[in-house]
Amino acid sequence: MGKLDVRLGKIEKVNFGIDGYQGSCLGLFVTISCGSICVMNNKSMWDYNLVEYTEDCKWTEDDRDKEAIDIMKYISNLLQDAKVLTVDELKGIPIEATFDGMILKSWRILTEVL
Repeated sequence: MGKLDVRLGKIEKVNFGIDGYQGSCLGLFVTISCGSICVMNNKSMWDYNLVEYTEDCKWTEDDRDKEAIDIMKYISNLLQDAKVLTVDELKGIPIEATFDGMILKSWRILTEVL
């Protein structure tokens, strides 16, 4: 692991819906800008209607249901930290992002300035 780099930025774009791998994931998709760096991040799962469970899957329907609950809790926490009521209101909210080289390791709402 290289030296971690912490940068301040903002949520540039945010969507809840279908996106991600081959347009088959349902979840929250966030674009974060930190000066000259712009990265995308998501919290998503295989969509119930687009990806059918088969016995060959390495996950179960219970796993998918648990992931759906985790995504909703994650969004609820983001909204609370940002002091907003809807996902679209997250646009422009200040964040702190931690990078390892060019890899986004984590990010959080900068609650100290809200």
